[in-house]
Amino acid sequence: MHQLEIELRDRLRRHVEFLASDIGERHVGRPDALEAAAKYIESQFISFGLPFSTQEYSAQGIAVRNIEVEIRGSDRADEIVILGAHYDSVPNCPAANDNASGIAGTLELARRFAQAKPSRTIRFVAWVNEEPPFFQTQQMGSRVYSTRCKERNENIVAMITLETIGCFLDSPGSQTYPLMGLGLLLPTVGNFLAVVGNLSSRGLVRTCADVLRRETTLPIEAQALPGIIPGIGWSDHWSFWEEGYEAVMFTDTAPYRYKHYHTPQDTPDKIDFDRMTQVVLGSEKVLVHLSEK
Repeated sequence: MHQLEIELRDRLRRHVEFLASDIGERHVGRPDALEAAAKYIESQFISFGLPFSTQEYSAQGIAVRNIEVEIRGSDRADEIVILGAHYDSVPNCPAANDNASGIAGTLELARRFAQAKPSRTIRFVAWVNEEPPFFQTQQMGSRVYSTRCKERNENIVAMITLETIGCFLDSPGSQTYPLMGLGLLLPTVGNFLAVVGNLSSRGLVRTCADVLRRETTLPIEAQALPGIIPGIGWSDHWSFWEEGYEAVMFTDTAPYRYKHYHTPQDTPDKIDFDRMTQVVLGSEKVLVHLSEK
């Protein structure tokens, strides 16, 4: 790895370790921990010179919030590209991969774009309440956010969620799928990054995959499939599908590869930070392409 890649890897590791080890599980059942995670994200945005805004609401009587920074586009500011991740966890899980990894990637991408002057507007968002019991309900943070986007008639041209991006395995049979037939068509080694979208997002899936294949050394598997297939809509991109926006998920496929998913063993030592760094660098190239195309 080059020195700049090593520095990025170390920054990603520090974010994950702070969220998963210093704070640990973070959800409305542990409101102080959830608040600590939110404050950490806000402090990082401030340190990058990026003023943030929040979208506050109440869930189970607890005040929670989405956190957003926006880099205004130069000549097509009304066309918006969003990249984000959720910062909450399930109970009894430190959630290093699900989803401190996605938040770490989001933070570092925001830092790398802090001085950018894109043609389109780019937003980096940290969403709350992705996990059950809020998953795919009206109190899911990204659902609250996407609903507001639609109410404001915002022109979201692309949305990407980073969801569990830290597990890469090289052993045969390490990759499984929600449908048996997919395993006959797709790799059975879990060493690839998946780009996943619904059928309406197939153009965005193809664009992201093309850039990632060109710009990274990671194997890339891209699928636009019906949203009813288990796993296809299992993150914040689903909320944007609900409002008719094109949205995709970059993922290591979570429970279909990562045996520590939603367990107390989802700790930072399980993360492949070298390959996670390549995910972030590839995502940066995707954002450059989407914000200038």
